[in-house]
Amino acid sequence: MNILYFLVGCSLIMALVFLGAFIWSLKNGQHDDVNTPAYRILIEDEVEPSKSDSNHSKA
Repeated sequence: MNILYFLVGCSLIMALVFLGAFIWSLKNGQHDDVNTPAYRILIEDEVEPSKSDSNHSKA
């Protein structure tokens, strides 16, 4: 029965730590823009020509 008191206490402490981390992330603006990451994968990056293609000599 003593182990139950210990485990309940540990779980409450862990829950408070996670709640504190969540509130900290809200205050620091971690959840301000939730739409852009979903669309970021759809935006294509511009492909830059590699410099190694222009260095080949024509024989």
